[in-house]
Amino acid sequence: MSDSTANASDRILIPNRRLLVPYAAPYFAYVALGSLLGDHLAVEWVYGLRLALVPALLWWGRRWYPPVTGPRNPWGSAAVGAATGLVAIGAWITLLTPFASNDVAAWDPTTFILRLLAAGFVVPVFEELFARGYVLRLAYQWDALRREGEHQALAAALDEHTVSDVAPGAWSGWAVAISTLVFAAGHNPSEWPAAVVYGLFMAWLWITRRDLLSCIVAHAVSNLALGGYVLATGAWGLW
Repeated sequence: MSDSTANASDRILIPNRRLLVPYAAPYFAYVALGSLLGDHLAVEWVYGLRLALVPALLWWGRRWYPPVTGPRNPWGSAAVGAATGLVAIGAWITLLTPFASNDVAAWDPTTFILRLLAAGFVVPVFEELFARGYVLRLAYQWDALRREGEHQALAAALDEHTVSDVAPGAWSGWAVAISTLVFAAGHNPSEWPAAVVYGLFMAWLWITRRDLLSCIVAHAVSNLALGGYVLATGAWGLW
């Protein structure tokens, strides 16, 4: 038996059901800190805790995450991601503006900076790992099993497969739709149209660049650009 065959056969399968915790924990920790502590702590403390806890969870979970790079040049993916992020945030602003409130007060400088740091450097990582890194690939495996005639396709995808085995850029219509809807569901209802379109932009990057790096860079550029836009225009209802 060759070494490569031995390594493949000896690989420990970590099923998707067990991977849900490391992929989802940073996401839900970020949401929970705002939901549970928002009425009891000043906003800057909530963002301070988010900036401390969520990166720690991402560091803890790194052993279960596959590489964010893929077969394409990472610098090219970063450049395409940055450009796409600017286009996508333009679509977001256009779609959200009709639903945004005009009487939202400006954030004080300290809170603004903390929120910008979280939105620009933490949120893109955990949201893309969860939405495109886990949900899209799990949905792809479920869809493949369903089309093969597996009657318990979701259970099989959760218990007998791992998202790390999905080839970079692999997709199906159902995988894109489910991951996009899950991504949108994590936003306020007024943001749903914008979030659906934004999720499709990120799915397009996953398919064309075949990596998560382009998605993370795009998301980071979008969030930083949105922060700059609301600061320059005073359209705080968009944030």
